Amino acid sequence: MGSTTPPLRENRGTNAAGMRAHNERLVLSLVRREGAMPKAEIARTTGLSAQTVSVIMRALENDGLLTRGDPVRGKVGQPSVPMRLAADGAYFFGLKIGRRSTDLILIDFHGKVQSRAQVTYRYTTAAATLKFAVDAYDQLRAQLTAAQRKRIYGAGIAMPYRLWDWATELGVPEDEMAQWRDLDIRAALEDHISLPVFLQNDATSACGAELLLGDHKFLPDFLYFYVGYFIGGGLVLNNRVFTGPSGNAGALGSMPVPVGGGIGQLIDVASLRLLEDMHDAKGLETAWLWHAPEAWAVDDESLETWIKGAAQGIAFAIMSATSAVDLSHVIIDGWMPGWLRERLTRSTQTELNCFDQSGITAPTVLPGSVGADARALGAACLPLSRRFSIDTLGETARSRTGA
Repeated sequence: MGSTTPPLRENRGTNAAGMRAHNERLVLSLVRREGAMPKAEIARTTGLSAQTVSVIMRALENDGLLTRGDPVRGKVGQPSVPMRLAADGAYFFGLKIGRRSTDLILIDFHGKVQSRAQVTYRYTTAAATLKFAVDAYDQLRAQLTAAQRKRIYGAGIAMPYRLWDWATELGVPEDEMAQWRDLDIRAALEDHISLPVFLQNDATSACGAELLLGDHKFLPDFLYFYVGYFIGGGLVLNNRVFTGPSGNAGALGSMPVPVGGGIGQLIDVASLRLLEDMHDAKGLETAWLWHAPEAWAVDDESLETWIKGAAQGIAFAIMSATSAVDLSHVIIDGWMPGWLRERLTRSTQTELNCFDQSGITAPTVLPGSVGADARALGAACLPLSRRFSIDTLGETARSRTGA
């Protein structure tokens, strides 16, 4: 197990004193990635001694983070006992702040959503968002037992950076959006919950969810698109979300693409706000766009037009990115039903095949595996990664507690 897949970054442990915390995160990362593993296999994969692994596994089991599976008997010797993550070993909150909705989710140690709260709107103010986050946190926390509450390790926030810059595009009074400048929502939420809170760009967080929880976590490098009200993205290099010096690497929505005979940005052709505008122009209801994606009531003609334009724009962006960074795979996900994600992926691959690919190796385009919740899940993964994983999710706004 583990020998046929790309290695985790820093996947070697150390037997030196003082490195127990690193080794524990390494073991937890390995088990999360590979699934249940016996101690001997973990020792071979990490390079740690059998004695060190035994000590680590015993400690993690005593802490309630690992649990024993059924013994596996071989032809000779004692049966091996695979160890897996304990679902109830830790809990994390993820807050996604979007331009049409805000979601708070609670996940367990497996990354499974246990409960959620959502509010939709035409736009949201800083004060309203903070009130929702605080009230929803208290509501979801109250559903846990006393023992489970002690295992909440923090929260993450996924939101567009500089949200106030988009007042015109949202048709919102600039003075109301400007209030976001004065609210440090990460610090305010941390004050309320008295636990570490981290903040990251929403599309980058979605990319992190795909890397940590998705079916494509065995790809060491990929370009990632998340289609929301605006399209955004992320970049994974060597099993890490690459965020760059300003934390804004992978801002694919700003990628220059052809628009109407000129040059615009990818957000101008591949964002869900265009699909909303098409329905508005026909006098059709649009509130369904921002509720559960699987219940969409989409107009077929508008959808066909949107898919064509979005696929062309994404394919152009892929060609530009691939010319600079040699990538073998591209992943497309978003706030959309699964069938639409599949169609958009196929259409993008078709458009990509129409380009002159001389001098480059074109990547394979794959549908994302996390789905509409990717941003909120990515937010919840921020404290998970910081506390229990080899850090793969890029830079975040750190909590004041220093966790």
